[in-house]
Amino acid sequence: MADASQKGGSLAALPGAIGKLRASFYRRCMTTRRLFTTLFSESALDDPALLEQLAHSCRTLAVDDRAGRTWSKEKGYRGYTSYASLGDLPQRDPVFADLVRALNRHVAAFARECAFDLARPLKLDSLWVNVMKRGGVHSGHIHPHSVVSGTLYVEVPPGSGSLKLEDPRLAMLMAAPVRRPDASPDLQPFVYAEPTPGAIYLWESWLRHEVMPSDAKDARISISFNYR
Repeated sequence: MADASQKGGSLAALPGAIGKLRASFYRRCMTTRRLFTTLFSESALDDPALLEQLAHSCRTLAVDDRAGRTWSKEKGYRGYTSYASLGDLPQRDPVFADLVRALNRHVAAFARECAFDLARPLKLDSLWVNVMKRGGVHSGHIHPHSVVSGTLYVEVPPGSGSLKLEDPRLAMLMAAPVRRPDASPDLQPFVYAEPTPGAIYLWESWLRHEVMPSDAKDARISISFNYR
């Protein structure tokens, strides 16, 4: 027969054992679904020759586009962008027209992945060049009035900075605690994409994103665009 001390030890362990059984029961009976997926496409422009031609065209624009240089300086942009000065790059330079033909295929594939019910294929709405110097940054923003947005990275020297993607629900999380560092990427409030030359990133245009500061010695060259 067990003595009193043995009985006491067994009783003391009972709540823990019950808790483990209860947790095991809930794990077997509870179903957790992941809802409202945010898709982010990472592909590549598999054409080194076109990438080299785009780099040359972007650098030429950064020298020749006086209106773009003026706008960039007035807005405090560290480098050059054609965002507010040139809206016809595919008509102006056949190299950009070649790029658009390639982007059309990538965007169409992404649209299918998103299960968009489209009456017609998405079409390019705008496209612009970015030549960002050291210290350049682009604070958090979205792309209104578009469906799919993206960026092609033409030249990405070491230290160029990542693309920071923000959970669109952050404004509604209220008292939600922070996530553990080991949480999966789809549970993190921010995800950082590290570009390489030729990388094409696509996302739905409502997704808030930010270009992190560049610490590269050389300029980072990219081409951004919107489809709708």
